[in-house]
Amino acid sequence: MSILDESQEQFSIEELFETLQPKLRRVFSRFRLPPEDAEDILQQSFLDLVYKQNQVYNPEAWVVATVRNRCIMYWRKRRRQIWDAVDSAMLELVAKPEGAGQRQVALRRDLERILARLPQRCRSVLVLRYGLGYRSQEVAELLGYQPSSIRKVTSRCIAALTRELVDSGFEELESHSP
Repeated sequence: MSILDESQEQFSIEELFETLQPKLRRVFSRFRLPPEDAEDILQQSFLDLVYKQNQVYNPEAWVVATVRNRCIMYWRKRRRQIWDAVDSAMLELVAKPEGAGQRQVALRRDLERILARLPQRCRSVLVLRYGLGYRSQEVAELLGYQPSSIRKVTSRCIAALTRELVDSGFEELESHSP
């Protein structure tokens, strides 16, 4: 299959792939993507090249940059999923206990201990957002943040909490579960 670009000479997708294979391997190695996800990114990047052939000046550089950017977006999305999972776990932990059992009390105590290690700013955001159930907009108003930036601040605080959980040995918290 060959593509004709009006401003470039004719090039072949197969030849381009063969030429770029070592560079693409290095990119995927650097980002440590699972092979099946790397293959998806590679296929989508070449498919986009076919669709945008008339707009691409340097196909080699374009493919490598596109693959690199998609790898970055892949890990950003995965990080967000991890933080959202911690988000849900925090909501469950700080929710009002239905039957204030010993396990729930121990989990709350452990969570409060770990929260105490965070900077005051993060403690305030997390307690208002998840402990007291305020919406993002309300947290931004109370703490003086721009409403457009509160999601990023909250994500950073959840990331800090996640690091503290990992550093303290998350098993401590898990040991209280049935």
